[in-house]
Amino acid sequence: MFDKRNELLARQLLDYSTELKAGETIYVEIKGKETLELGKQIVRQATEKGATPFWFYNDESLMRQFVMSATDDQFKRQAELHNELMTRADAYIGLRGSDNPFDMADIPSSQMDKWNSLFYKPVHLEERVKRTRWVVLRYPNNAMAQLAETSQEAFADYYYDVCCADYAKMSKAQDGLLALMEATNKVRIVSPGTDLSFSLKGISCVKCDGQRNIPDGEVYTAPVRDSINGTITYNTPSLYQGIVFTNISFTFENGKIVKATCDGHDKKLNEILDTDEGARYVGEFAIGVNPFILHPMKDTLFDEKIAGSFHFTPGQCYDEAPNGNQSSIHWDLVLIQRDDYGGGEIYFDDKLIRKDGIFTDAKMEKAFSKENLKGSGL
Repeated sequence: MFDKRNELLARQLLDYSTELKAGETIYVEIKGKETLELGKQIVRQATEKGATPFWFYNDESLMRQFVMSATDDQFKRQAELHNELMTRADAYIGLRGSDNPFDMADIPSSQMDKWNSLFYKPVHLEERVKRTRWVVLRYPNNAMAQLAETSQEAFADYYYDVCCADYAKMSKAQDGLLALMEATNKVRIVSPGTDLSFSLKGISCVKCDGQRNIPDGEVYTAPVRDSINGTITYNTPSLYQGIVFTNISFTFENGKIVKATCDGHDKKLNEILDTDEGARYVGEFAIGVNPFILHPMKDTLFDEKIAGSFHFTPGQCYDEAPNGNQSSIHWDLVLIQRDDYGGGEIYFDDKLIRKDGIFTDAKMEKAFSKENLKGSGL
């Protein structure tokens, strides 16, 4: 069904997020039948701009047929095929709206490890992320509305408000937080079940303002790899490799996760952390600032942007904020510190900078308000 808001969102993805130009090539990966409507708008508008789109339909129901029994050689050949396409692309858009987010739940861990290390890492973490202008987003289908525990109609309204926010204004609002993080050495975070300390010294900081993810709204860096000590208990559920993990808790000693527990899936949790050496170290620390996203819905692209949250990510670091950690996983896990989620504090160099999800700098807090960042045209 045609929705005028898809036309607006496609324009934002092409003009702002990927800055697509005439004569360029864009790789569009489409997951899920309902996502085709937005995909059509992207293909049409990209063509009208004078670019050449390549589109590829995919979803987890297809992926599982391959991943379940593929050999190392087949994973590598699949990666070679996709890399040949990715190397020709100037930009990439990933539209994700599979019917069933649990399609990969029963894939053996050994096969998922091969998929991550032999396909996903070389194609996406090494080629797409490092070389193209890319953006990834979900689509408001019924499966996504179910994860958010709301009707599809209500979720769609929420989705377009979030995805069509004024990301140019958000970029300006992030400047103050970026400068603050860049000037920080020591971080301490305190919340229920959490008392964590680490250093940011010498690590770059990066704004996320709608040019990599939609929705967006975070400023990220990475901890000095061996500097992390203490315990963190995440209060946001995470859907990862087809399993919902809740109440994940990590204990760190000199950067390494030495103890990992959760509700009901301790074995699977530790299997993921044993994927490779870097999986028990952290590759990203980020502060979420999107005022339109307030509650978790088991979707990382939304949950990691929640206002008043931060995420602390086992696995691969980003080249833009490198701390030397290498891994085939990158698992964004979220802790919300607003008062309605138990509260908490963040200290930069022993100074309180955010309490119960609210920045102590009133000017910074106002810059991230809904009133300031509301998009136009909806």
